[in-house]
Amino acid sequence: MSLSQLHFRGLAVGSGEPVEFWVDDGVITREPITGADTVTDGGWIMPGLVDAHNHVGIAPGLGVTIEQARAFAHQDLRAGATLIREVGSPVDTHPLDDDAGGPRFIRAGKHIARPKRYIRDYGVDLDEVTDLPAEVARQAQAGDGWVKLVGDWIDRDTGDLSPLWPDNVLREAISVAHQLGVKVTAHVFGTEALYGLINAGIDCIEHGTGLNDELIAIMAAQRIGLVPTLIQVENFPSIADGADRFPAYQQHMRKLHADAPSTFAAAIEAGVDVYAGTDAGGFVEHGRIVDEIIALAGIGLGPGQALDAACSSAREWLGAGGLSDGDRADVLVLRDDPAKDLSILRSPAAIVCGGHLV
Repeated sequence: MSLSQLHFRGLAVGSGEPVEFWVDDGVITREPITGADTVTDGGWIMPGLVDAHNHVGIAPGLGVTIEQARAFAHQDLRAGATLIREVGSPVDTHPLDDDAGGPRFIRAGKHIARPKRYIRDYGVDLDEVTDLPAEVARQAQAGDGWVKLVGDWIDRDTGDLSPLWPDNVLREAISVAHQLGVKVTAHVFGTEALYGLINAGIDCIEHGTGLNDELIAIMAAQRIGLVPTLIQVENFPSIADGADRFPAYQQHMRKLHADAPSTFAAAIEAGVDVYAGTDAGGFVEHGRIVDEIIALAGIGLGPGQALDAACSSAREWLGAGGLSDGDRADVLVLRDDPAKDLSILRSPAAIVCGGHLV
């Protein structure tokens, strides 16, 4: 069902202040619209949620079609995620931008990795590390302002996580991205690869379970974002269980999992900018953004900040609008204040995406 002209009146989540606006042709306005359909008169109102680490173009053992990707996106939407940062996909999901009632996407093109150093067929594998800057430039054109690197993965020679890229190549590649006006993020589990990425000026770290106090301090000072994907980190023990050929890697992954709560709590305490992302599309099912928000609240953010990590702060970080005049109408209506009880997010009274009532 879709409605072209809508009316909202209620209380703003976060401040509790009265708020009123209208939606015309998918855009928010403060100009009253006679005859607009009232979605809420007294509910709690907030912008739609952000899933800042999601892969609608990926599924286990599945060559995803665009229609399957669309179904995954709508599964996330029904959980309240109206904005998805798709950090790597083997499928070009730009055709989903024509779905007027679907989530908005901000993409990173394909993962950039090396042969046998990431999941097969997920990304671009470079035979020569020196080709990284040129590939970053290519993927910058394929995305929507982001490029995704694989920072570390299991090395079959050492039997453990190790970096994919030399420090000097990382510095050149990230410089190329920044010259093109594009930000860079990286998949990283362990510690070793983080030094080269962070010192090269990367903009964001995905997962980041190997962070230590030294690296956390740099991230906080340089405003490097962190998307910890907590519900994915919960899969580390099962990932380790399936890697019997590599006992050092197994032990490492189990330790990263055990240390994760204190690692992320230290990052939060130091002031690192943390955002909510599910890593849906691999081991994690779509539609679990609320689970990630609740998990973030449990490691030190608290309910209000955890909610912000999936809403206002995340939208500002990604350059997306909220509830201001002229913003795309992505709105959640709730029966009570979710900052007091995050489980309220599981049953929104209404989800509006691009002006369409979901």
